[in-house]
Amino acid sequence: MTTTKQILATQNEAWGFWGTMNEHAAAAWQLAMTAISDATCQPLESVRAFLDSRHGRHFADDILNEMLRCQTIQQAAHAAVTRWMGWTIGRQTSKEYGIPRGLPYLTGLVIHCEIVEEELAA
Repeated sequence: MTTTKQILATQNEAWGFWGTMNEHAAAAWQLAMTAISDATCQPLESVRAFLDSRHGRHFADDILNEMLRCQTIQQAAHAAVTRWMGWTIGRQTSKEYGIPRGLPYLTGLVIHCEIVEEELAA
């Protein structure tokens, strides 16, 4: 039996990933949500917090840059996820955000954004 994940809607249409992707936002949102969740093993709620944040804006910039290289949205999203998972949390980012050093960059930021969202809700 296969299960499909219910893609959550953005809570930040003006900024973050959605606002940066402009006319590509609707198509790219589902691709990014799924690809990031699969790569980081984090729930969609955490991925949404990441994409709605300023970090999501930078992630969208990466996708748009790939699209300028004649990549499809799907190829661009995959390339961005691969690149961000290949980077690791360094000393400065660890110190600034409290993310363990050496963790894949994308995973660390997704978890960080989830924690920040939980703190704001408390």
